[in-house]
Amino acid sequence: MAKPKLALIPAAQGSKFYSVLPSSGVGDFDFTRSGSATRINSQGLIETVANGVSRLNYPLIDGKVVGCPSHLLEPQSTNLLTYSEDFSNAAWLKLGASVVSNSAISPDGTLNASSFIEDTSNGTHILYRNNVITGAGQNTLSVKVKANGRNWILLYDAENGDRVFFDLENGIAGSAIGSPDAFSINALPNGWYDISLTSTSTAKVDFQMYLAESDGVSSYTGNGVSGIYVYGAQLEFNSYQTSYIPTVASTVTRSEETANGSGDAATFNDSEGVLMFEGSALANDGTFRILSLSNGGTSNEIKIQLSSVDNTIGYGVVVGGFPQIDSFYTINSTLLNNKIAAKYKENDFSLFVNGFEVIVDTNGSVFSQGTLNELSFERGNNTSPFYSSTKQIQYYDSVLTDSELETLTSWVSFSDMANGQLYTIE
Repeated sequence: MAKPKLALIPAAQGSKFYSVLPSSGVGDFDFTRSGSATRINSQGLIETVANGVSRLNYPLIDGKVVGCPSHLLEPQSTNLLTYSEDFSNAAWLKLGASVVSNSAISPDGTLNASSFIEDTSNGTHILYRNNVITGAGQNTLSVKVKANGRNWILLYDAENGDRVFFDLENGIAGSAIGSPDAFSINALPNGWYDISLTSTSTAKVDFQMYLAESDGVSSYTGNGVSGIYVYGAQLEFNSYQTSYIPTVASTVTRSEETANGSGDAATFNDSEGVLMFEGSALANDGTFRILSLSNGGTSNEIKIQLSSVDNTIGYGVVVGGFPQIDSFYTINSTLLNNKIAAKYKENDFSLFVNGFEVIVDTNGSVFSQGTLNELSFERGNNTSPFYSSTKQIQYYDSVLTDSELETLTSWVSFSDMANGQLYTIE
């Protein structure tokens, strides 16, 4: 197989997404983000990176780092909960419970997690915030929790009644009550779990955490010593959970991230080539997300697309303002790691996904010489940002054979496939 002309792998953090090829640095993507952000580091811990520094985010399986990191590219989001780590602050209300600060090592590796402890009353034992104003729409509540005598917790949006019980011993969700839009539980290192609940509000959200005796039982007589550890509460006016945003006395917004401007006219071949992406979408959020090879506009472009339709991938080529191919294919999940390769040549277009050719078009033109000059995580007109978790990008300045494209988009081993799909091997 030919050597790629451009290759991006998650190699280093900094002011760019650094491409290992070409060695001149012309393939580096310019990265922007105003302000700091958090990531999962190589030890599986939550870590803050500075203003404008890109993020290598490590995958977790059963609370352990498995495999190589990916470049994380997220939209703007705001944590609407102040004092996200200080649950002893008066902003956090307690009923039938108390909080003790700095009681355990948190998911960031320091002694700053709190104990949420039930009293001896017969009733509910709650840590909560009421009337968090967010407006009408989807909201996502999330918090990091660990068993400390109680193995069950209820995460509850009391404004609309949506709630879910979570089992912190077995790492699974229990009963869901109301009409939650989505919920999840994911293992972090050292017995911690990241739990979330997405629901739709009309004006506000009541963020409530109940200690629970068992699945479905959140009212009981407490023993005065049992509870859970808590850290990193977050409420986002968003349809899905993004990376953790710490707050103190005020809400905090993590700004949007961009990565654009890789390559130049000498990098790309206008008459034929292959663009390959490996990675995953952050969510099925009803938006179009586009990785584009273009000349800084939308009249001439090659597009790998994450469609507004759930779990659908698209391939588009526009030459001189006229679409040559615009096709879509539904896969098992865009939220898992996928390998996608788009081939273009006059009357010879195809898309390979995870080792299979899924789109073929034998009728279409390509570009005039000197047209394509930049690869970006968005369209050339600065729309449809390609928010994603990116394992690699490769660009070849000549077409590959079907056999080579199958190899390029296939898994090299069963364990490689399992880890890429975040499966547990038993």
